[in-house]
Amino acid sequence: MLVLAADQFAKYLALENLPYQEPVEVLGDFLSFYLTRNPGAAFSLGEEVTWIFTIALAAVAGVIAWLAATRVRSRLWAVALGLLLGGVLGNLTDRLFRNPGFAVGHVVDFINTPWMWFFPGMSPAIYNIADIFIVCDMIAIALLVLVGVHMDGSRDRGRNDEEETETLLGADGDQFAPGGAVAGFGSEFPVADADAGIPADERGLPPLTESEQLEVEAEAEREAEEYEAEPEHRRPGRDAEI
Repeated sequence: MLVLAADQFAKYLALENLPYQEPVEVLGDFLSFYLTRNPGAAFSLGEEVTWIFTIALAAVAGVIAWLAATRVRSRLWAVALGLLLGGVLGNLTDRLFRNPGFAVGHVVDFINTPWMWFFPGMSPAIYNIADIFIVCDMIAIALLVLVGVHMDGSRDRGRNDEEETETLLGADGDQFAPGGAVAGFGSEFPVADADAGIPADERGLPPLTESEQLEVEAEAEREAEEYEAEPEHRRPGRDAEI
């Protein structure tokens, strides 16, 4: 809303104070004001189909509003899309309510920087506050995508982070070394014996049920209490056995 208000107020001041299509120098060739009305897109392209740009601006505004309501959970994305929406609404307001009529209105442009965006055979771009926010926020959105910031606030893990967390068995804990097989072990890493530490007569048995596990814990507690109750000289242990 701030961007929309700033854009419309600046256009109001331009219409009230600037001569139409006459250059007004501000900072020499760096910046000047040149009030004009643009029925088309950038560089006055598409002047004969103004209504198409009205539909396109309305569609863009709708998509941004939908994303903000359903997808955006990141403050950076919220700010970027909010400023972009303000710029889009600024030009859409001109299309809808300025002359020559509804949905075919001409956008008010008045900022001229001859040194920017000049192509052979084309006039320098003349733009407005809304255009500045649209271009800058498109660049900001591109940067957010490049650095891996998602709309929900999550971030892509960098390659360096993945390499730092990679263990001897690989990032996923598989049986292969990160750089291939280890010399002397064939194509696979040696894997620890899953039955190590289990008595031979108990290997392959199904796991204990919850009630059986409780019985084992109760028996272990009972044996521990009996052990503590024994005099120290009668307690069986490693030192006594030695």
